[in-house]
Amino acid sequence: MADVRTLRDAVAELVHDGDTVAMEGFTHLIPFAAAHEVIRQGITDLTLARMTPDVVYDQLIGAGLVRKLIFSWGGNPGVGSLHRFRDAVENGWPRPLELDEHSHAGMANRYVAGASGLPFAVLRGYRGSGLATRTETVSTVVCPFTGEELAAVAALNPDVTVIHAQQADREGNVQLWGLAGVQKEAALAADRVLVTVEETVDALAPRPGGVVLPHWVIDAVCVVPGGAHPSYATGYSVRDNDFYRAWDPIARDRDTFIHWLDTQVRNENENEDEGAPVR
Repeated sequence: MADVRTLRDAVAELVHDGDTVAMEGFTHLIPFAAAHEVIRQGITDLTLARMTPDVVYDQLIGAGLVRKLIFSWGGNPGVGSLHRFRDAVENGWPRPLELDEHSHAGMANRYVAGASGLPFAVLRGYRGSGLATRTETVSTVVCPFTGEELAAVAALNPDVTVIHAQQADREGNVQLWGLAGVQKEAALAADRVLVTVEETVDALAPRPGGVVLPHWVIDAVCVVPGGAHPSYATGYSVRDNDFYRAWDPIARDRDTFIHWLDTQVRNENENEDEGAPVR
């Protein structure tokens, strides 16, 4: 059974220096609270994996905790660039950032292979792009039945996957619903799984399109209402569009970003009215 514990204790136990960490969520259910706890604990030399790195990874990269990013798209959705991400790539600040870039289909298939216990996945893709020449995790295979040459992507097995969901029951089974990304696949592919949830309930009610992760694949459940802010949790909150707009000028300037990080994340008791709020 997955243990219900504090976020501080779960991060300290499950996320380690040098880990490959996937923090997945598509548009909503992005685990910002867990990422902020990683920043507070100063867990470093991380390889981050995510199909769509957005503001949460901008913050982790700007905090100097990330050495490598495995991804298929990056940006501040609806606003523009990730300026801490760009600064790390273009100028090596606060540290150089290694990139392993894929297509969306390639990333999704890497998680699927990892979740399936397979060494790689096969797909039609990467033809006509230069992505395959920039990574050692894309190759080709020849179909033994048709002779067709196909793209092959190496399985992605994070040391730990972190996600946010709406509910967990008393046994630690987790349910999420709404726009589904690759949370299920990323969790099943990982050695360790940490889930923050909006609430615990006595029993999970079946929902059309709902994804249930059984307690035996989850190491820790943390009750963190609003843990996806500034993204949202379908049925519980709405997207904080003001935050995403406010993030652009904060992230553009190194000193402004560091001030925001120190007052809004590292010292969580500071006045949250300065700049973009954490919650």
